[in-house]
Amino acid sequence: MEILRQPKWRLVRVEDEHFPAFYRLIWQAHVAEFSTLSAADRSECMEAVATVETVLREALQPTKINLATLGNVVPHLHWHIVARFDWDSHFPNPIWAAPLRTLQGKALDRLSLGLEALDARVRAAFEAH
Repeated sequence: MEILRQPKWRLVRVEDEHFPAFYRLIWQAHVAEFSTLSAADRSECMEAVATVETVLREALQPTKINLATLGNVVPHLHWHIVARFDWDSHFPNPIWAAPLRTLQGKALDRLSLGLEALDARVRAAFEAH
């Protein structure tokens, strides 16, 4: 679900039942590697990633925020920004690993804030810049 679009990047919330607070920042121009970007673009990209991370930390108080840029399957620059909790099905392992436990109920129901409100906070953080 697209949350925000800027001239050089867009932000989507990944709809994942196990990891509901999972965002992906996608660079608009097709580049495979972060180092391909100019210094100014690298700065803009990381500021955007840090803004999303900050909102997730403040709004949800997760155990950890995971940041990843893999691009092994899709060679297009994008950052994964995932709020992790000690109760999630995979913690402390990566979200792409095998689950360590089965959750009772939905992960979404364990968040302290609904996704619409979380998305609104993310948008507001960028509007404040």
